[in-house]
Amino acid sequence: MRLIGTAALVLLTGCVTQTVRTVDLTPPRQSSEIMTEEELLDVGVALFDPNVPEDYDTQIDQLIQPEIRLAEARYMPFVAKNMLQSTGNWGAVRVVPRRSDAVDLTVQGKIIESDGEKLVVDISVTDATGNNWFSKRYTSLASKYVYLDKSPTSIDAFHSFYKDLANDMLSYRENLGARGIDVIRQTAEMKFAQSFAADAFSDYLLQDENGLYQLQRLPAENDPMLQRVREIREREYLFIDTLDEFYANYAQQMLPVYDSWRRATYADAIEFKELQAQSRAQIIGGSLAIAAGIGGVYSSENPYVDASGVASVGAGATLIIRGLNKKQQSAQLADRLREIGADTEAELVPTTIQLDNETLRLTGSVEQQYAELRNILRRLYLEEFGVDADELIQPPAPAS
Repeated sequence: MRLIGTAALVLLTGCVTQTVRTVDLTPPRQSSEIMTEEELLDVGVALFDPNVPEDYDTQIDQLIQPEIRLAEARYMPFVAKNMLQSTGNWGAVRVVPRRSDAVDLTVQGKIIESDGEKLVVDISVTDATGNNWFSKRYTSLASKYVYLDKSPTSIDAFHSFYKDLANDMLSYRENLGARGIDVIRQTAEMKFAQSFAADAFSDYLLQDENGLYQLQRLPAENDPMLQRVREIREREYLFIDTLDEFYANYAQQMLPVYDSWRRATYADAIEFKELQAQSRAQIIGGSLAIAAGIGGVYSSENPYVDASGVASVGAGATLIIRGLNKKQQSAQLADRLREIGADTEAELVPTTIQLDNETLRLTGSVEQQYAELRNILRRLYLEEFGVDADELIQPPAPAS
């Protein structure tokens, strides 16, 4: 038993891992196909889920600054949008406050972990038919070199995440074929039409038990109701483009502060995680040594004390004390990280408040204003076709 405990102890305390980090400057892949404008899918990148725990102690344990994380939930979709748009593989790419029937393809994200050293994001890409292209967890590690002054400012610290996402989306789209793209675009248009006039367009699109949408038929190109729907859709695009300009301005203003936070937390985040790992290994190793020592005492044929067993117990206790000391160090470093986050928050919040005062809809009420816009557009649509005002009471169904 002592042999097993000693072997485990050596394994736990002797492991040293090294991570090779490089600055990824390679651009995303571009399609080799030449596609017409009609063959390009419009993409909406929804604001990410910041994934901030409600429990304050959990926020402390995970080193989450809510204000920083909320800012990231707006910033990351904008970077992803720019990456996708730069490839020329897509139609219009826009940041949207939530899923929208006005786009052919929606990218949704949830931030799992984020600091200057590591980014983990869950991504789901779904087209207008309800078909999920893929759901994937992306993990990206930053290099210290990306934070140097000589590093290109156009390269995000986690460039590889955005590049990999763009490449994965292109790989899936390349397997669709022209017919598959047509179906997605036509379905998106019919879903948008149904959200304004469900009865008029109910026969064109059905949703099955799995939540997938299936085209039944299409209205004539010269159908006046379809023409009106397309006009209203363009108005919604204009509104989303206005929001997109805001996100661009927001990202531009927050980036210097955000990069300062990432740069400041980079080294400390690595040290903090190393301290956590060392602490955990030493405590586990100490417990095993104690268990091995006690087992040696009780299994000894000597009626007195087995000296080697006592030595193992003593060594294990020493390791546990060292592990607890490491834990204290990591806790102190966590406090330092929180202080850095708090300092950044002090700079970031006024920017957010100023933007809120300028366009209140773009924070807590973005979705409300977006819903209100759709109510107004729906009212205009129905009034044009002489629908009774009583039918305007129910708001349009939200995007599924």
